[in-house]
Amino acid sequence: MKFSGHLFHKYHIVDESPWPLVSSLSAMVLLGGLALYAHGYQNGFLIMFLGLISLLLSMFVWWRDIIREGTFQGMHTKVVQAGLRLGMLVFILSEVVFFSAFFWGYFHASLAPTLELGGIWPPVGVEPFNPYGVPLLNTYILVLSGVTVTYAHHYLMAGNFKKMREGFIFTIVLALLFTLLQFLEYVEAPFNISDSVYGTTFFIATGFHGLHVIIGTIFLIVCFLRSLNYHYTRQHHVGFETAAWYWHFVDVVWLFLFLSVYIWGALGV
Repeated sequence: MKFSGHLFHKYHIVDESPWPLVSSLSAMVLLGGLALYAHGYQNGFLIMFLGLISLLLSMFVWWRDIIREGTFQGMHTKVVQAGLRLGMLVFILSEVVFFSAFFWGYFHASLAPTLELGGIWPPVGVEPFNPYGVPLLNTYILVLSGVTVTYAHHYLMAGNFKKMREGFIFTIVLALLFTLLQFLEYVEAPFNISDSVYGTTFFIATGFHGLHVIIGTIFLIVCFLRSLNYHYTRQHHVGFETAAWYWHFVDVVWLFLFLSVYIWGALGV
């Protein structure tokens, strides 16, 4: 197989692309604008907004190029697909370490509450959420979404594209519903991120998980749109496969959050 004038081999020699540089600069502008906006500087929000738009556009065109390479140009051979799967597994492992830091901070503060916290957990003056209300409902929703994405993959492997798309639709609707309920939970929260280490660890951990849900939802929407154009086959669907892995990771992290931050945290120590 010949790729872009290179020698015959089964590997993908990636062509030069401006999108890694553009994405990095956009992320820098976004974070810089966010810092300026948080400190009340004039035009901080405008800089943040421009960085966000630039980042989203660069993501779109970069993703578009990869889809073209894998779907239409035949560059994603079996060896390349294996490399992509390994890369996704390593990325998910890094995410495990990322969330482990949040759990470490939470348990460090909760297992040995300091005098400033009143010597108890949750701290004095902090009213935790009822874990058997919206958090439990969101747990059902997210676990069910893991079932529906597996449903979609099962029917893809069976060659039933109609059922596969149904699985995609169910998963995306459940993901959006989860995000909406978490947003409403934040709006009605009896404490905020500045209410001691409890509020900080709660909003940092659940907020970053919510961000991962949004990213995973975008991932699944792209996969659904690709399925409408018959980009996937039973032998070649690494994009969908990695999206499903990522979504299952999001499910597992939420289960740990629900059991530790919501249920165990509400019981006190």
